[in-house]
Amino acid sequence: MLAARRLSFFSIKSVIAALLLVAMPVGVVQAQKTDITTTTVFAAASLKTALDAAKAGYQTSTGNKIVVSYAASSALAKQIEHGAPADIFISADLDWMNYVEKANLIKNETRINLLGNRLVLIAPKSSTASLKIEPGFGLAAALGDNRLAMANYESVPAGKYGAAALQKLGVWDDVKPKVASAANVRSALALVAEGEAPFGIVYETDAAAEPKVKIVGVFPEDTHPPIIYPIAVTASTQNALAAEAFIKYLKSPEGQDAFTKQGFTILK
Repeated sequence: MLAARRLSFFSIKSVIAALLLVAMPVGVVQAQKTDITTTTVFAAASLKTALDAAKAGYQTSTGNKIVVSYAASSALAKQIEHGAPADIFISADLDWMNYVEKANLIKNETRINLLGNRLVLIAPKSSTASLKIEPGFGLAAALGDNRLAMANYESVPAGKYGAAALQKLGVWDDVKPKVASAANVRSALALVAEGEAPFGIVYETDAAAEPKVKIVGVFPEDTHPPIIYPIAVTASTQNALAAEAFIKYLKSPEGQDAFTKQGFTILK
């Protein structure tokens, strides 16, 4: 008899628990599930300061975890190609996003152009150098026996944009032998910030993030391809809903604020 009563008691508890679960709003169940999901983002190095701020805001407001790996877009695309576990890819140019798209490594329907940027010539904060960026300008002469810090101009977007601009301005042949090639744009920034190079070519947002450098000049937009940051969910993701939720946040006013504060332009 006692056993029967215990069985009946536990059966009633089970029924009540089941009813409560059914009655629980769908959003609550989904939020609890999303809270334990980690979204991995592979992002161009130039995004670090702004994306770290956006990530922090997202994690605070949602409780979801975002892990970001920063490197040159070229390196990240190759890592994705070789099976690295990324949920989202943000490139600093269209070429490397096109590369992974052609290899069927992203969900094409999630791809959008997120941000824009500008290309600048920088010098250490203490520098008294003055150069006007125009056709035939005297960058090579200003460098003398020193080096121009640039991301790798054969593969890294910032380096490719820089080389294109210098070619358009007719000074590349003189400057090319003086280039100190860096693995990514933040490494090029560091060379100038630490005084190891008197000039460097980086994005405007990189210069804004480093108090040890100053902008000498801005390259005219018609001297290089448009600087565009596309974003997409990877084809291999196991967290598509969480990845899409983070992209949606980056497109929201709160997410965009982190980028505009750093000097990025928002693309519609």
